[in-house]
Amino acid sequence: MAESMSSPPTVAIAGATGFVGTALREALRDEYTLVGLTRSPVRARVNATGRPSEEWRHADLFDPYAVREGLEGADYAIYLVHSMLPSARLTQGQAADLDLLQADNFARAAEAEGVEQILYLGALVPENKGPLPRPLRRRLEMEQVLGSTSVPLTTLRAGLIVGAGGTWLSMLLNLVRRLPVMILPSWTRAETQPIALRDVVRGLEKSLGNPDTYEATYDVGGPDVMSYREMLLRTADVLGLQRRTTTVPMESPRLSKLWVWLFGSVPWALVTPMIDSLRFQARVQPNEMHQWLQNDALSFEGALAASVDEGGHPLPNPRDDLREQEDAVIRDQSVVRSVQRMPCPPEFTARDVANEYLRWLPRLGWPALQVHVEHGRVAHFELRPVGTLLKLRFAADRSPKGRQLFFVTGGLLVKGEGKRSGRLEFRQVLGGKAVLAAIHDFSPRLPWYVYNSTQALAHLVVMWGFRQHLERLTAQQSETPSVSSALHGPSS
Repeated sequence: MAESMSSPPTVAIAGATGFVGTALREALRDEYTLVGLTRSPVRARVNATGRPSEEWRHADLFDPYAVREGLEGADYAIYLVHSMLPSARLTQGQAADLDLLQADNFARAAEAEGVEQILYLGALVPENKGPLPRPLRRRLEMEQVLGSTSVPLTTLRAGLIVGAGGTWLSMLLNLVRRLPVMILPSWTRAETQPIALRDVVRGLEKSLGNPDTYEATYDVGGPDVMSYREMLLRTADVLGLQRRTTTVPMESPRLSKLWVWLFGSVPWALVTPMIDSLRFQARVQPNEMHQWLQNDALSFEGALAASVDEGGHPLPNPRDDLREQEDAVIRDQSVVRSVQRMPCPPEFTARDVANEYLRWLPRLGWPALQVHVEHGRVAHFELRPVGTLLKLRFAADRSPKGRQLFFVTGGLLVKGEGKRSGRLEFRQVLGGKAVLAAIHDFSPRLPWYVYNSTQALAHLVVMWGFRQHLERLTAQQSETPSVSSALHGPSS
């Protein structure tokens, strides 16, 4: 989008209330018009400042049309989102798949709104050539999908970010303060290159709107390379504490996670991705961005000292005070989100996958279940002799290439007969190699304790069976590549 000569360019930030997003907003406020995107109406209300140069928009990143509205008028878009906490009263699915769907919506919306650049903060990739841990594979997949459109992508890959409000920093400080003697697994010998939050913001600011950085990926880190064991000891020095460590010749990732959960005061949902990432050595590969940052980079000790109070405790994180209010909103909304990743058979489109799902359902071995598809692809799920359990109506106007959307419009299992009560979509991702089957904002009629132990589990069983079916089709078509996509109907 061409920016006006009389007004500053507009930057939309997804993840604007996170600890990186908050610091970035402070840095960009004087030179840009900022749009903060958040799925939380609580955060949008609390963070609203009334400044003419800053606007907050409530945008559910799982809804592509809400994302388009959020990016309307933006010249540049910054993506700082990771699915670490629940976004619905019941969330089914892996964090990687939730992230993938949101990133795909963001990239498509940025392209549709004429955004000039997407800027993404990723993670350092380990130097070893073995299989990557799941959290790092997830970050690389997000890079892939954010860069899959015509909008240029700039990626900064950072290791551990040292700054007030970071979850892993709070974990580190709690461990050092609470444990005079630490027995460390062998993976703590791996080296990493932490970076100050201030320097991450400097790198993002330098990349923003800079054509020289378009389609580029930069590793960024601080001036100090250290092992995790050394990091613990240097943290103790900053806090003025005497700590002893001993390293044992064992990996023990499960024991490490339990240890961090017990003494680091970190929610269990965040422990696994953090430990799985930390166990691998990750150092910066030299590049011009990293070299530029070193001219005024903060040391590890300097960044750490700026992130704690006089007692060595992490500076207060205002986001934590809002968590209870957000949880209350999620409980009141009482909706379900479920996202499952499946293989996409060769030559299949999203329409083919959706049609295959409707054909496959009656084969589950449940004689009483019948699926009838009317003209216009309205599907009725009938359970004899009970009646219609669910009714899905195809939304042709919201099903662009690579996506098939159905609205849930009725049925005995749905709250609010005759109204839209959620949506089901099939989305091709990762260059068409995978498909995401997702349910969003579904409002069940059953009481929650009944729903969780019946319908919710049944849905997972059905999705597991359909994934197995697609895996068989994928294997069959890989063996017989002459199968034509014409067998599956027109694409969309």
